[in-house]
Amino acid sequence: MPETLTMTSGLTLGAALAAVGLIITFFVWRRKGLAYGLRGLAWSMLPLVVGLLGLMTVVMQFFTGLLGVLAGLVFNPIVWAGVALVPIMVVLYVVSGLMKARGIGVRGAKAGSSEGAKPKAEPQGPEAAGPAPSAAGSGQGAEAEEVR
Repeated sequence: MPETLTMTSGLTLGAALAAVGLIITFFVWRRKGLAYGLRGLAWSMLPLVVGLLGLMTVVMQFFTGLLGVLAGLVFNPIVWAGVALVPIMVVLYVVSGLMKARGIGVRGAKAGSSEGAKPKAEPQGPEAAGPAPSAAGSGQGAEAEEVR
């Protein structure tokens, strides 16, 4: 594959890709209607525009580089070791979350003070209200003594 394309070869490639796009667009227009056909016509013109602007070399280098990177990933055993570790990582994370929610494997005081822990319920009923204020102690001092 050549490193760069000449202006003529880039324009020829763009015109050929546009022609293929126009053929596909014709069948899409016949099957789905005018709106889809116009959208296909717009996308079919893109390779021709790229060829006319002289950017076909840039596009070709981009896709060549992308394929090189993907081929390097596919044939690299270290990458596949990383891919194999992803499900193990997910399982460990989910299991640790379940254990933390149930309080399993969490040390003493930290189990109750975790982020998702609910505060303790306050007692309800007559004990929660405390002793009834006496008629003789109507000032604030009496209330302060009862709290201590």
